[in-house]
Amino acid sequence: MKKNKPKYKQIIDAAVEVIAENGYHSSQVSKIAKKAGVADGTIYLYFKNKEDILVSLFQEKMGQFIEKIEEEIQTKSNAKEKLLSMVEMHYSQLAKNHQLAIVTQLELRQSNKELRLKINDVLKRYLEVIDHIVQEGMDEKHFDPSLDMRLVRQMVFGTLDETVTNWVMNEQKYDLMQQANGVHQLLINGLSQSRE
Repeated sequence: MKKNKPKYKQIIDAAVEVIAENGYHSSQVSKIAKKAGVADGTIYLYFKNKEDILVSLFQEKMGQFIEKIEEEIQTKSNAKEKLLSMVEMHYSQLAKNHQLAIVTQLELRQSNKELRLKINDVLKRYLEVIDHIVQEGMDEKHFDPSLDMRLVRQMVFGTLDETVTNWVMNEQKYDLMQQANGVHQLLINGLSQSRE
């Protein structure tokens, strides 16, 4: 499969850098090829066009991102710990790769509707991880079982997403990881069973 070939990975990594530096619309395939150290024509052996590169980049990087989160939360014993772990992993992975953060938080947002639908397909797996954690918290009686799962999912993902976007927009001037505990506490307070 093409995805297992080293040049595929080189092109994806180069695309992250080029798109982060120049923006999606100003990133020519030739710039990506040059950064990857391949001929322009080689890119078309792996990708149909620039849009395909962007979607593939997101599928590849987000796939790895979600996999790491899934592995990490398996080591935790309850939903509260899993939620904290997910927040920390979300932040740490993007803090380690600010170029990827720029691409995911800014460049993917400016894309057309068809592209956004493809991106949403990739996010479904991540939203399922959130659903599993929340359901587990409800089963453990830590989280309010009357909450609307779709609303909770949007709130959790939206909070993580917006805090990373804000960090990117502020040119990473502060430590994203320092927000993890505060965000976790806000989410837990919002999800917790009422003590009345």
